[in-house]
Amino acid sequence: SDLTDPEPPERQTYFVAALPGYAQIDTSDDLLNPTEGFRVSMRASPEVSHTQGMQSFYIRNQADASYYRQVGDNGPILAGRVRLGSINGAPLDNIAPSRRFFAGGGGSVRGYGFREIGPRNEEGDPTGGRSLLELSAEARIPTALFDGAVQVVPFVDAGSVSTRQYPDFEDIRVGAGVGVRYLTGFGPLRLDVAFPVNPRPSDSFVAVYVSLGQAF
Repeated sequence: SDLTDPEPPERQTYFVAALPGYAQIDTSDDLLNPTEGFRVSMRASPEVSHTQGMQSFYIRNQADASYYRQVGDNGPILAGRVRLGSINGAPLDNIAPSRRFFAGGGGSVRGYGFREIGPRNEEGDPTGGRSLLELSAEARIPTALFDGAVQVVPFVDAGSVSTRQYPDFEDIRVGAGVGVRYLTGFGPLRLDVAFPVNPRPSDSFVAVYVSLGQAF
């Protein structure tokens, strides 16, 4: 029998030129720890990709929106987020992996590994997609610990990546968990523990994230 290692996959090189544009409206009261207001942003990037003798023109679009509201004077902060992405004009193989959409991780769908949501190739590696949907909701509940510097945060996230140019909602992955925030003078320190609600066999049963700032 042949015990040698399998041949590595053939390298595919992409040459990409882009003209990205970005616009945002931000009425929130704090960059790292918002308690009131909303944020809406839009990215649009016309791009040209050249690979294996094929040239493609497409437009990469992404829209983000988040909303924050505090209940009462010192009550919990309710926060929600939605993200939509779409790439129009080219098949997936003509789009460089770095320009595709991925989901999963501490700033995306918690409970799953970084970029682990979405279609995979024959080796089981994420391929990314042409469309993206992400939803998040959480309650940042204040406590009396350390003079009110600690928040307890239950949350639920959901996300889907598709090879189609618009989200098809056929494979939505959901994660849920609870986190702790320690509010400091330079922003909250974040610790989240999340579990995948509908994992695939390759997904871990728990994921832990540590970061600076709120999840969104």
